[in-house]
Amino acid sequence: MANTSSCTSSTYDNSSSSSSCSTTTITTAKRQKHHHHHNHHHQDDPLLIPGLPDHIAQLCLSSINPSLLFKVCHSWRRLIYSPSFPPFFSLYAILSPPKSHHNSHSIQLHNFDPISNTWHILPPPPPQKPPLHHILLHHPSFLSRNLSVQSISVSDNLILLAATTHNLTPALSHPLIFNPNEGWSIGPALNTPRRWCALGTSDNVVYVASGIGSHFSIETAKSIEKWDLINGTNWEKKAEMKDGRFSREAVDAVGWRGKLCMVNVKGDAAKEGVVYDVEEDTWKEMPEGMLLGFRGPVAAMEEEVMYVVDEAKGIMSRYNPEDDVWEEILVSQRLKGAEQMVAKRGRICVVSAAGISVVDVVAEPPRITVVELPEGFEAVAVHVLPRMPVTDFSVQK
Repeated sequence: MANTSSCTSSTYDNSSSSSSCSTTTITTAKRQKHHHHHNHHHQDDPLLIPGLPDHIAQLCLSSINPSLLFKVCHSWRRLIYSPSFPPFFSLYAILSPPKSHHNSHSIQLHNFDPISNTWHILPPPPPQKPPLHHILLHHPSFLSRNLSVQSISVSDNLILLAATTHNLTPALSHPLIFNPNEGWSIGPALNTPRRWCALGTSDNVVYVASGIGSHFSIETAKSIEKWDLINGTNWEKKAEMKDGRFSREAVDAVGWRGKLCMVNVKGDAAKEGVVYDVEEDTWKEMPEGMLLGFRGPVAAMEEEVMYVVDEAKGIMSRYNPEDDVWEEILVSQRLKGAEQMVAKRGRICVVSAAGISVVDVVAEPPRITVVELPEGFEAVAVHVLPRMPVTDFSVQK
């Protein structure tokens, strides 16, 4: 069993990056040289490093783990949150408020900063109908079942795409998009707003398949649409599924090696699995070994290596496509009841009955970090995006 530790700044920061930072820091230094009088440094502020111009000092400091810079002084602390500094990664979570809250059946969106070890609520999205607080997690008619809120992260954006209102209809006619630097925006209208669908991404393209709209329709249940977040302005219909069996439950369409892998129900129930080839626009049956392993949430690291957590046993496994088998890598009580997960930069964030756990799968043996939630809140989903710039400096505490 992997070691478990309390949350520290190593949860998700630049220390987990395997990419070279030389190009980033040189570009940053040029930008800082042009703007340094208008960013964090004012005429009366001390220099970042005595004896060096700030744009040269930033070139030196940007290669250092920001968790170390945070502890030194306020000027370095301001630097790591400035728009010109290479951003570290942080957690963005959909949380369920405490039951005493007047909107306890709804959701709130929060950001966890692993450097300052603090939670901050995200700014509200633009006005829409119905408003965000009308998205429900529970309904009086279905107290034993959670209503799905489906979200995804694409190209450093968090996207809310499907949910349910109090009258059991689709809550979102347009995707709601949150970018850490730009705030909220609204995406193109879905051809058919839906809930209980399959949602996934491959190569910066969002896909939504099956599900139901205001009423069940076999056309919606068999349909798949794609939206190119970078180059597209509308949703595009693609090849239909062979039947409507994927409208029974909200599931993930896991982007993996140019394909979307999905099953029609969660847990240990008998299920059907399909694989959609995004280049060929074709559907195929899921390999038998892959299907047998879908016993909980699944995520693919950089769309290359696929992981699953067995929600009943708390076992995390990695898929071996050559042998069509899942290979166990760790077991933890914290992973039991796993509901959602995301994989990025060598770490896997898992939402389970125990809260949010971050598994470092690069470490040997894998190491689990516990992220403490705000008091009374429960996690619904978690994503990994760059940190937000800070202007009011509540992080100075």
